[in-house]
Amino acid sequence: MRELRVAVVGATGAVGREILKVLEARRFPLKELRLYASPRSAGVRLPFMGEEIPVEPLPEGPLGVDLVLASAGGALSKAKAPIWAEGGALVVDNSSAFRYEPWVPLVVPEVNREKIFTHRGLIANPNCTTAILAMALWPLHRAFRARRVIVATYQAASGAGAKGMEELRHEAHRFLHGEAPKAEVFPHPLPFNVIPQIDAFQENGYTREEMKVVWETHKIFGDSSIRISATAVRVPTLRAHAEAVSVEFAEPVTPEAAREVLKSAPGVELVDEPEERRYPMPLTASGKWEVEVGRVRKSLAFENGLDFFVVGDQLLKGAALNAVQIAEEWLRGP
Repeated sequence: MRELRVAVVGATGAVGREILKVLEARRFPLKELRLYASPRSAGVRLPFMGEEIPVEPLPEGPLGVDLVLASAGGALSKAKAPIWAEGGALVVDNSSAFRYEPWVPLVVPEVNREKIFTHRGLIANPNCTTAILAMALWPLHRAFRARRVIVATYQAASGAGAKGMEELRHEAHRFLHGEAPKAEVFPHPLPFNVIPQIDAFQENGYTREEMKVVWETHKIFGDSSIRISATAVRVPTLRAHAEAVSVEFAEPVTPEAAREVLKSAPGVELVDEPEERRYPMPLTASGKWEVEVGRVRKSLAFENGLDFFVVGDQLLKGAALNAVQIAEEWLRGP
């Protein structure tokens, strides 16, 4: 693969730091690496390949690179990403700014790699919850055709970035020392609690986070006929989102057949030995590139149905890793 000039925008955030780790671990072909963040982060030096690279304030115009990996929020991406793309860069954006634009590919490479090559300068990274679900659901959908999907999520503090993780640590410490925990990042204190609200409530009673699962799964799969309903819940884990999934399929399915499909699915690790107490968990999935899937069993509600549990690192497959994989596939070509 040819070497690229790469810019990471939002380099000091939780996802930005993970992008650097992924670029290094996967030996991404770099000619030059530039790190950008807000002016208050300028001058910070971040480790990469045995060196320390200074973080620069983001300039106004084009960045003069081949690839931009952006993770600095929707408002900034909305304003700047078109400028970077017009300057000749491919922008892989981690925010929600362009996910629902019909002309912007929304990509999980294991699912819809071909969409990478329809880009017009911008490719959107899905919401982390959707990406983790898609890794397990897509191979099963291809084999048995999903008709209805019900998802309950158990989403880590990392979904709210570095500030979310720090608030969980700090307020858990306060709680354990007899003080009442507070909430700034989350709508309620998170330690020893679960919060059934992520993002704003919509007119239909669902939160925007829950509707993202619907909208984005339909777009990534290219199939809006799948009926999807989600309940998104914040839980006091640091990183790695978990999801309990119930699916009704059009074709007959058994747990044994589903396990065989999942065993060969790229980016999926089948962890399904309940008698040995082996099943997906945030503690085992954190820091892992693969998404763990287990607790595969026949549904008691749907005739051709399965229930399963999936856990994936929100900062990796849910964000940084998926973005780098998009860039790798783009480099490989159609």
